[in-house]
Amino acid sequence: MARRGARPPLTEPTLLEAAARRGHLAAPPPPLAERMRPRTLEDVLGQDALLRGGRLLREAIEHDRVPSLILWGPPGSGKTSLAHVISRITKTEFVAFSAVLGGVQELRTIIDAARERRAYQGRGTILFVDEIHRFNRSQQDAFLPHVENGTVTLIGATTENPSFSVNAAVLSRCRVFRLEGLKEADLVVLLERALNDTERGLGERRVQAEADALMAIAKVSGGDARRALGLLEVAVSLLPDGAPKLDAGTVERAGEARTLLYDKSGEEHYNIASALIKSMRGSDPDAALYWLFRMLDAGDDPLFLLRRLLIFASEDVGNADPRALEVAVNADGAFRRMGMPEGIYPLSHACLYLACCPKSNAVKRAIGAARAAIEERGALPVPKKLRNAVTRLMKDEGYGQGYQYPPEREGSFVPGETYLPDELNGAHFYEPSNQGLEKAIADRLQRLRGLDEAEPEQETSTKPNERD
Repeated sequence: MARRGARPPLTEPTLLEAAARRGHLAAPPPPLAERMRPRTLEDVLGQDALLRGGRLLREAIEHDRVPSLILWGPPGSGKTSLAHVISRITKTEFVAFSAVLGGVQELRTIIDAARERRAYQGRGTILFVDEIHRFNRSQQDAFLPHVENGTVTLIGATTENPSFSVNAAVLSRCRVFRLEGLKEADLVVLLERALNDTERGLGERRVQAEADALMAIAKVSGGDARRALGLLEVAVSLLPDGAPKLDAGTVERAGEARTLLYDKSGEEHYNIASALIKSMRGSDPDAALYWLFRMLDAGDDPLFLLRRLLIFASEDVGNADPRALEVAVNADGAFRRMGMPEGIYPLSHACLYLACCPKSNAVKRAIGAARAAIEERGALPVPKKLRNAVTRLMKDEGYGQGYQYPPEREGSFVPGETYLPDELNGAHFYEPSNQGLEKAIADRLQRLRGLDEAEPEQETSTKPNERD
C-alpha cells in the first residue's frame, strides 16, 4: 500500500499530460460532449418534469438534502451530467465508479476515502455508479451498509428498468427518477450553445450553422445529447478553413446510418412489442407495420414476432375470424422455409391481416371463466350419463345411461341435454361477441340455449357407447 502523502505513480494519462507541459506533445482536448456538461440546473435541458421549481428533486438539490437515488433514462439523456451538477451545488466530493470497469476492491478504497473525508473534513461524498445494472446482486449489496450509515450518497445511473435490474434492497433505499430522451428542440438549443461557447465549445471557430443542419443532427441523434454533440464536432472538423458555414450536406457526410435505440433483452424490447400488439388490437395496420419493422430493423428475432402473431390470432381475434390463426400459422411456416430477407413478406402479410380483421377476446374470457369455476368448485364428478361404459360392471353401475346421441336428432342437437357437472348446470363460460363470424356463432348459441329451456325429452340412444 502506498505511504500516506506519497506521490502516486505516473499512469499513462499523467505521462501524456507531463509531456504536453514540457512542450513535447499537445494534449488533445476532451470530447465536446464532456466539455459541454452543464454546470447548473438551468443548464440541464429536457428534464423540466424533474427539475422545474417546486419539484422534489430540485428542492432536495437546492437545500442540500439529496437522498441516494437512481437515475433511469436512455443513453445521452443527462444522467451523468445531472450527477455532476448535484455534486457542484451541494459541495460534495464526486467520485465516479463504473460497474463495467470497477470491482469490489476499488469500491472499498473509495469507501475508506469517503469515511475519512466525512470524519476529518465534514464533507460528504457522492458515489456515482454508472451502469449500476451491470453489477450482480451480491455486488450491489456491497453498497448497502455505506448508504445506510451515510458514508456515501449513492447515485446510480441505468438505462434498464431498475425494477428488474437493481437489487430490491438497494432499490428500497433509493429514490428513482426517470429521465427522458431530449426532444429535437432541446438538442438544437444544445448545439447552438456549443457553437457559441468560446470557453468550452466551438465558439472560436465562429461557425455559422444553417437551421436545417442543426435539425438534421437533432433528428439523427434520437434524443441522445452525447451523440448530437459528437456529430456536431465531427461535422465542424470537416469544414475547410475559411468556410465557417455548416450545412446539411456536411452533416450528412459526418453522420452515418441511424442506430435505433433498442435492447433485445431489455425494457425497450418489451415496450415496442407492447406497442405492436396494441396497434393490431386497435385495428391500425399502419402503426402495427411501423412497430414490426422497428423491431426487425433493430435486429430482433423474427421468430419471436411470429410467436406473438400466433398468440394474438387466438387471444385477440379468436372466432371473430378463424382464418386469422390459419394466416399466422402459414406465415410462420412460410418464414421458416424462406428465411430472411424474403421472409418479411409473410410476416408483414400476417401482421396486416391481424390488424385489419375483427377482434374478439371471447376465447380468452371463456378460458378465464372455466378456470375460475374449476378453482372455486374443485374436481366435480363426471355425470354418469357422460361416462364411457366399456365393461359390464360399468354398465351395471349406470355408466352411459340416459345419454342421448345428438347426430340422430334433428339439427344434431338434443334440447335440454346437459354436459356439465350437475353443480354447474346452466353456467355459460363462452359468450361470443358481435364481431365478425362470432356474431353468427352468438346467434346460433342463443337459439340453442333457448331450446335448452324446454323440457328435455326422456329418450335414450340405441347407439352403442363409444370411448369418445
